Amino acid sequence: MATETKYETAIRQLEDIVEKLENNELDIDEMSKHLKKAQQLIKLCKDRLTKTDEEIQKLLENE
Repeated sequence: MATETKYETAIRQLEDIVEKLENNELDIDEMSKHLKKAQQLIKLCKDRLTKTDEEIQKLLENE
């Protein structure tokens, strides 16, 4: 996964993984691989949201 993955791209990838899981489209090996990727994507999204929230708070404090 590239370090420059955009938030929207990560969300779409997570939605795709969830859809495959819900539709039982993955065997056990694929499931493990996809769950590890989902974990990375969730961390990326959480980090981006935290960073954005901090930036907004700084902007509001400076008003």
